[in-house]
Amino acid sequence: MSVYKFVELVGTSTKSWEDAAMTVITEAEHSLEQLRIAEVMKQDIVVAKGQVVFRIRLNVSFKYIRDMEEAAVPWGIS
Repeated sequence: MSVYKFVELVGTSTKSWEDAAMTVITEAEHSLEQLRIAEVMKQDIVVAKGQVVFRIRLNVSFKYIRDMEEAAVPWGIS
């Protein structure tokens, strides 16, 4: 049996929403193990000083590993 956790992440790009999504996935792969699904929650565009920035908000799921939680709590303090 497996358990999966979701985290909400935001990525940006000056090229496209697809590029912004790949930014999220690429960065998430560095710190989250066994990524499973990325669900688009919101897309928007920021226009500032004549530049367009694509933003995308994703819910990213990854396999929950108990050791990750224990490692995140130093010295067993809850």
